Amino acid sequence: MIKLISRKNINIDKYDGCIKNSIQSRIYAFSWYLDTVSKNWSVLVLNDYEAVLPISWQRKLFFKFGNQPYFSQQLGVFSKDLISKELQKEFLSQIPIHFFKVVIHFNSQNYSTENTITLKNYKLILNTDYASFKKNFSKGRKHAIKVGEKASVYVKETTIAELIKIHKENYSYKIPYEVLTALSNAILRNRKGFLIGVFKDEQLLGGALFTDHNNRITYLFAAFTTKGKTLQASSFLLSEVIKKYQNSNLTLDFEGGNIPSIAKFYRSFGAEEENYFAFKRTLL
Repeated sequence: MIKLISRKNINIDKYDGCIKNSIQSRIYAFSWYLDTVSKNWSVLVLNDYEAVLPISWQRKLFFKFGNQPYFSQQLGVFSKDLISKELQKEFLSQIPIHFFKVVIHFNSQNYSTENTITLKNYKLILNTDYASFKKNFSKGRKHAIKVGEKASVYVKETTIAELIKIHKENYSYKIPYEVLTALSNAILRNRKGFLIGVFKDEQLLGGALFTDHNNRITYLFAAFTTKGKTLQASSFLLSEVIKKYQNSNLTLDFEGGNIPSIAKFYRSFGAEEENYFAFKRTLL
């Protein structure tokens, strides 16, 4: 039996236990993460939390609109055992009609169904030594990393406040900075990730926030100055992460790839394409 449970009535221990032990486990689905990035969320639950489908939503007048939260690439169905495509469809059929519009990005281990489109992500399994990885870097990426090395840039810890400052000053698009700050604090507090910056002569050129969960390191947010871009700080940073976690069998999740130029950048590290599916339903 599948039923919808509101946030206040969720058995958090059982819910988080399902996410932690699920085949599809992703950091985005844990209760503390959703509490940070989503104003409201409910969850469809199979029996006694054998499988769950979290739904983030906002209210407009009398209707609820299901949305994919910021900084949450993949949600969908999470289950302790393999589920069928039919069971996934059953979950979707149980979304109440008062959700006037629903958008859910499934995780890559869910299925394509009706009303879904295919999206792209890129990942690199860190199962060999850095020298072997570097052989598979594109010629342009090797050159970019060398630019950073010749400029004597280096990496060390930074703060989310500094990265947000760089983003505000160097990027035209806006993101919910308050949510990002709260999320970074929650990630660090739960020891589920790290912040790393690229520096030259103690000057911060940019950096990134990574999550670390279930053998998956995710490139969640990054920002670089104009000088940082010139000195190829982003290429240098990702190269250093690959170097640090070489021979670990961890997966470096680049968390993106739908924009062709971004996809090309990630492929230049030897990353492989991973498809996931976005579901959309609108009731008229």
